[in-house]
Amino acid sequence: MLDKRLLDILVCPLCKGRLSYDKDAQELICLADALAFPIRNAIPVMLREEARELTIKERDKY
Repeated sequence: MLDKRLLDILVCPLCKGRLSYDKDAQELICLADALAFPIRNAIPVMLREEARELTIKERDKY
């Protein structure tokens, strides 16, 4: 689980927008760029190369 304070200061590395936390998938979600950044061993991996693109269904979920 990520620390709430860390979640409050992290932003998308591309657009600098706010991120949503998907606890079940262990990902940080940027709706503006439609990307999901993985969290591995409680460390957010904020690299574009490591992010996956959200599906249209996932975009509607958030």
